Amino acid sequence: MLQQIKIDKELVRQRFCRTLGSYAGNAVVQKMMAEELADMVCREEPACIFDRVLEVGSGSGLLMAELLTRCRVRSYYANDLVEESRQCLKDVLDRLPVEEFHFIAGDVECCEVLPSGLDLVVSNATVQWLDDLDEFLRTMSAHLRPGGILAFSTFGTSNMQEIASIEDVGLSYNTLGELEIIAGRYFDITASRENEQRIEFSSPEALLHHIRQTGVNGLQRRSWTKSRYRHFLSEYSRLFSCENGVYLTYHPLYCCLKKKLL
Repeated sequence: MLQQIKIDKELVRQRFCRTLGSYAGNAVVQKMMAEELADMVCREEPACIFDRVLEVGSGSGLLMAELLTRCRVRSYYANDLVEESRQCLKDVLDRLPVEEFHFIAGDVECCEVLPSGLDLVVSNATVQWLDDLDEFLRTMSAHLRPGGILAFSTFGTSNMQEIASIEDVGLSYNTLGELEIIAGRYFDITASRENEQRIEFSSPEALLHHIRQTGVNGLQRRSWTKSRYRHFLSEYSRLFSCENGVYLTYHPLYCCLKKKLL
């Protein structure tokens, strides 16, 4: 039975802070998700001009770079749990400047002051870490202007299922249908899709290195004992081998929403 545990936001912050420098080079799926999300936004708003944009979970700047390559933005507000990500975003802005930039550090679920009258809210591979998705969507709706866009990507129920099957612990993921039901309370759904991507690694050790370098292991403080480590390597090789080594499943979900007109 998979154990779904309460997210420790401080542990998540620590793990992602530690991997800021290595994230962009290792998060190949999340980069593809950022590209697809930016394309979805441009399909919804072909002029690609936005006055006020909020990004939730801006991290190392993958989505910011994709958006600013495609869109003209006057005021860009970026939020992240990891305050140190501010410097990563400034590096992006050196190449792709905006008229105004504001960084909001901290847990978006606890932020007392968020910008209002937004044209666009975006979030890439982040909302699976939230405690209350319904409340987050309600809050984003309140801060968007009527007709404003919320576009986000997250992960579905097959995500990293191989690791979860051995470790018996994982995030509580929603199906695409469940996301549509929750989002439909506050938004019109203009586009949604999902896919599965199998990433291959030369060995279980290489897979664990990938996980550490992307910070997505922020679920438990439990340390690896020698016996637990050997068991994981052995079971992963036995159950999930492929021609090139071993594989891991990612299950991206995408939603593009429009705030209901009053």
